[in-house]
Amino acid sequence: MSNKDTCDVYSYDEDKVNQIQSELENEDIKSVAKLFKAIAEENRAKITFALLNADELCVCDIANVIGVTVANASHHLRTLHNAGIVKFRKEGKLAFYSLDDDHVKTLFMNALEHGKEVNCND
Repeated sequence: MSNKDTCDVYSYDEDKVNQIQSELENEDIKSVAKLFKAIAEENRAKITFALLNADELCVCDIANVIGVTVANASHHLRTLHNAGIVKFRKEGKLAFYSLDDDHVKTLFMNALEHGKEVNCND
């Protein structure tokens, strides 16, 4: 094994590097990172899972599902809403939450499947 952990080549495939850099400028990578960061917290992942399976839940039911206070659930739901993961509707004093769109559902289902594959290979 070499003691040298650096690359001696400045850019192996400069055309590929330039193409990807150009594509990165046209993509909204910050919003993707924001989305994953929001779901990365365990309680928010549980909320996403619950909404994936229930279509719509009120805040108090979400709090019961994940075992936290209504205030704590509301905090997590606010974060998920700000990241564009959930939407809500008001009915009197109650707020009912659901996943924002099918992209979120697909993304989360794919993540669950990937997690099963990774855990099977351990």
